[in-house]
Amino acid sequence: MNDDAAIRPYQNYVYAYPHKTAYGPLEEAPPLREVWAGERRDALSLYLHVPFCEVRCGFCNLFTRIGAPDELTSRYLDALERQAIAVREALGDEEPPRFAAAAFGGGTPTFLSPGELERLCDIAEKRAGADLTAVPLSVEASPATATADRLAVLAERGATRLSLGVQSFVAAEARSAVRPQHRADVEAALGRIRDARIPVLNIDLIYGIDGQTEESWRYSLEAALAWRPEELYLYPLYVRPRTGLSRRERTSERAWDEQRLRLYRYGRDLLRAEGYEQVSMRMFRRPGAPAQGADDHACQSDGMVGLGCGARSYTSRLHYSFDYAVDMGEIRTIIDQYVGTDDFGRAHHGFRVDPGGDEPRRRHLLQSLLQAAGLDLGEYRARFGAAPGEDFPAELRDFARRGWLDDAAAGEGLLRLSPEGLAHSDALGPALFSAAVRSSMSAYEPR
Repeated sequence: MNDDAAIRPYQNYVYAYPHKTAYGPLEEAPPLREVWAGERRDALSLYLHVPFCEVRCGFCNLFTRIGAPDELTSRYLDALERQAIAVREALGDEEPPRFAAAAFGGGTPTFLSPGELERLCDIAEKRAGADLTAVPLSVEASPATATADRLAVLAERGATRLSLGVQSFVAAEARSAVRPQHRADVEAALGRIRDARIPVLNIDLIYGIDGQTEESWRYSLEAALAWRPEELYLYPLYVRPRTGLSRRERTSERAWDEQRLRLYRYGRDLLRAEGYEQVSMRMFRRPGAPAQGADDHACQSDGMVGLGCGARSYTSRLHYSFDYAVDMGEIRTIIDQYVGTDDFGRAHHGFRVDPGGDEPRRRHLLQSLLQAAGLDLGEYRARFGAAPGEDFPAELRDFARRGWLDDAAAGEGLLRLSPEGLAHSDALGPALFSAAVRSSMSAYEPR
């Protein structure tokens, strides 16, 4: 890591590695049956992506479009079902897949009607083969779409976690983030979620919005805490190319970094004082909250089946997906191509991984280290035959020099970040990207 990169604490949110912008066209487009041959199928994760929203927030660079004209949601679900059937066939019958966790994301899955949500669950269960009532099922929602009838479907079909994107309870901040909403509507949605008795409520909040102060940030935090959510995610605001906020000018990037760090520390300290456990830089969990499978950043094993545009699938040798874009016109084109696809039996876009090479070690180190609990040194050695310091000496020396590592952790058999290291997770994570991943990412042009 060079010094210039180190002073920018907000570089990339690393929730998966390699980063999606490292993916590219696969020349041979391998059949999925070959991609999944020899892979473990005993604890897969299932993700279904719904790329529709009622509005697009100013900070959003997710793969989603506004609205769904001409029965597009129905045609999208038709394609999703065809894809699920193709993937299930590729996984084979000799060793039937077992899913350990499931999630519906987007976009906004609750953009779908109650009947369409029923069908989405049927695709996950009857086509992909997941038992949604037997595994943790997380679903993302917005206040406007968290209606009683939709929530009733999700609760009945086994949803164990509902994540609500609130971002701010302050009207002026919501407008500044190009997220039109009223606090009364947000509170009503939260009440409906509690009435639905879904076990885990997560509330997403954002810090670093123009005009946000410690006082207004505390207002949003206390408004969220009034609902005693089982989980809270605190996200730093990012402004990415081709998003609504990217057209605004900022007077000082350094001042913005300082604002975000100050608000992060304020929110972290407030939540910890309220008894919440810090799981990662972003994730805070109320004591006694039910576990929901792998925590943020914590997926150590390849084995993810992603269905739909915007969804990624992971095996030990290949991470693959569909094409990705941020521009609304490009997204519409990719979705139109998806709904017109009949043959989902091959992977066309992805990143190849050598199971015996460097990338699995980087992925394990990165995703473990970004957890507050840290990396188990014995587990790492058992898996890779070496210590992290032997594999990544320069990076770990640099982290230690910056005070980002907890010196006491080694005595517990761990490699763990210090509080300041956690605060700089979005600089530390990218510092562990390989040269090959960096090269692929640099070749990516936002569309």
